[in-house]
Amino acid sequence: MSMATKTGARTPAPEVADSHDLIRVHGARVNNLRDVSVEIPKRRLTVFTGVSGSGKSSLVFGTIAAESQRLINETYSAFVQGFMPTLARPEVDVLEGLTTAIIVDQQRMGTDPRSTVGTATDANAMLRILFSRLGQPRIGSPQAFSFNVASISGAGAVKFERGGKTVKERRSFNVIGGMCPRCEGRGTVNDIDLAQLYDDSKSLREGAITVPGYTGGGWNSRLYAESGFYDPDKPIRTFTRKELDDFLRHEPVRMKIAGINMTYEGLIPRIQRSMLSKDPEAMQPHIREFVDRAVTFTACPECGGTRLSEAARSSRIKGMNIAEACAMQISDLAEWVDGLDEPSAAPLLAALTHNLDSFAEIGLGYLSLDRPTGTLSGGEAQRTKMIRQLGSSLTDVTYVFDEPTVGLHPHDIARMNDLLLRLRDKGNTVLVVEHKPQAIAIADHVVDLGPGAGPGGGTVCFEGTVEGLRSSGTITGQHLGDRAALKPSVRTPSGALEVRGASTHNLRNVDVDIPLGVLAVLTGVAGSGKSSLIQGSVSGRDGVVSIDQAPIRGSRRSNPATYTGLLDPIRKAFAKANDVKPALFSANSEGACPNCNGNGVIYSDLAMMAGVATTCEVCEGKRFDAAVLDYHLGGRDISEVLAMPVNEAKEFFGAGVRRGRGAETPAAHAILGRLADVGLGYLSIGQPLTTLSGGERQRLKLATHMGEKGGVYVLDEPTSGLHLADVEQLLGLLDRLVDSGKSVIVIEHHPAVMAHADWIIDLGPGAGHDGGRIVYEGTPAGLAAARSTLTGEHLAAYVGT
Repeated sequence: MSMATKTGARTPAPEVADSHDLIRVHGARVNNLRDVSVEIPKRRLTVFTGVSGSGKSSLVFGTIAAESQRLINETYSAFVQGFMPTLARPEVDVLEGLTTAIIVDQQRMGTDPRSTVGTATDANAMLRILFSRLGQPRIGSPQAFSFNVASISGAGAVKFERGGKTVKERRSFNVIGGMCPRCEGRGTVNDIDLAQLYDDSKSLREGAITVPGYTGGGWNSRLYAESGFYDPDKPIRTFTRKELDDFLRHEPVRMKIAGINMTYEGLIPRIQRSMLSKDPEAMQPHIREFVDRAVTFTACPECGGTRLSEAARSSRIKGMNIAEACAMQISDLAEWVDGLDEPSAAPLLAALTHNLDSFAEIGLGYLSLDRPTGTLSGGEAQRTKMIRQLGSSLTDVTYVFDEPTVGLHPHDIARMNDLLLRLRDKGNTVLVVEHKPQAIAIADHVVDLGPGAGPGGGTVCFEGTVEGLRSSGTITGQHLGDRAALKPSVRTPSGALEVRGASTHNLRNVDVDIPLGVLAVLTGVAGSGKSSLIQGSVSGRDGVVSIDQAPIRGSRRSNPATYTGLLDPIRKAFAKANDVKPALFSANSEGACPNCNGNGVIYSDLAMMAGVATTCEVCEGKRFDAAVLDYHLGGRDISEVLAMPVNEAKEFFGAGVRRGRGAETPAAHAILGRLADVGLGYLSIGQPLTTLSGGERQRLKLATHMGEKGGVYVLDEPTSGLHLADVEQLLGLLDRLVDSGKSVIVIEHHPAVMAHADWIIDLGPGAGHDGGRIVYEGTPAGLAAARSTLTGEHLAAYVGT
């Protein structure tokens, strides 16, 4: 008894293991970070804020998450590591207290047509098992319902050693897959317009082939002209049926052309293999233009676009086959699955129901499982990745999110906040890069980076609570309480862009007149039909320049100068001033440093170990041959020009030549002006695209498209990745576009953009089949006053009416 009393009176000593309650970062120098040191509390929700390009992603993704993943990879054997991406240790002095990091970013989920929402979330895998067990008639294993598995069979003799003797046996195999044999699981077939491939009034020697890369007497055109299957000097329209078939569809065959071994095949399969099998986003602009012009994609006539074989479509559960189930809106499919009462499959049904309910919980119930992942927006892709995390039993891990509110209506942000808080309350560390005040407000801890972007950022301006941030005086703190006021007067439209009978996806025969000559905003909850209206009825019209959310692509060799086309007039100006070839002033061509091939660094591949990149000793990272750097323009060599920030380069290529300091180049000055207009004046024109933040890439894309000729600009969520201060600058840019005579149509959820609009078109009232209708047309003031829609309620609360 006395022992119990004595023990109870003693205060237990704290366990050493419980003292590791912080993630400590000391001396981080990734990208533009300047020896950043922070302490992040574990099992709390920490939000990282700051202007676009201030270093948020460099700290969260490039430092903390990258080092966590690298350390996890090192726990595997060297053999396994050989099959994994090699990760170098981030530039940081000390990283302590790390836990396993699960990254949920905005990277697109792949554009292969066989990749769908169902395959990406395991919902399809469970559905296939369900139909293989319960479907009637029974046709085989789960792979018999997979459009990624082809049906194949074969037989033959095999030899093997048994008891010192060679034994021959006959073996056969049979694989039943669900792939449609006609479209090979893609759901679409392509039809090529032959008139776009060649001019049948010309002969091959006269340049009949009009496909990019097959003109000008190169090897591709010589292959057909010198194949010997037909007379290259007679017009194609005079070819016999066999000659035309040999020209267009001949099977691959080896032959010699001018003494060189080459493979000849018909023009159509050659184009299908070299062009049509590639991701359209990765194509060069002129190749993509050709493909868009020459190829039409239609639903496969054999499977009706379902991707599945006839056998897979014949098996049904309660009158529904797997193709019909995948085509249903997920919220409806969840109800159908919930209504299945089959004790033998109870665990499977429970897991599938939970998976489908997670879609609705995260605001994606309006999707269907057969939706290709390549068609998802950045926000939809990120939320689809979150499906795996909902209901997870993992605790004490670090979840890292990149703007999880992207693409969300204010009504949906509250739901996303609840999910983030639930992950935290399980005992996890949640790190969020975010700009929206509604999402910042739920943070337990805030880290504000800045004060500016690029070279002007990379330092920690504030650490603490949300209330402390409001009174901190930082750029984020100053703008956190910003509220854009409704316009006292709106512009008068100069005309209207008529849309009649729009029925793309969930649109319900929509008729609407989109006003021209003003700033028009399309809004509504996610999945209400905004993008369907624009993509199905507006984009593609004459004079319409559409700027979507597709991410810009580029390697370390790509930079703002190459992406925007700025480098072309710069090279020509250098060539003209020095009377040499323009190719000398490209680090990807003749002007490249011979030691590093224009990379500026030397990569050492160490197999399963992280590769090492060291600055080239010959060019000292300048990427150009020393002889090229002897040529100057306005007193600067090409490497010095590429190192200039946009604002400095704009002055250099503008009127500076009259003061003896620059080299006036109107074409370059115009492009630099557009870059400055979108707020990228601080960005070095030669900075690799791989180092740009998501917001910087978004604005770089916007600046590039602003140079296209057109009277109507369509922007899809241009505020993605933008800080509150950057949104003000974007609104100024939109005003300037409208005042210059352009018509601007914006798909947007940000209340500041809605309040600034001249005209609002609100779609809804819900998502999926609950949306697809126009629920309001008029001025922002009228929408806020009526409060008749979800958008109206949130806009009224935002402007304080």
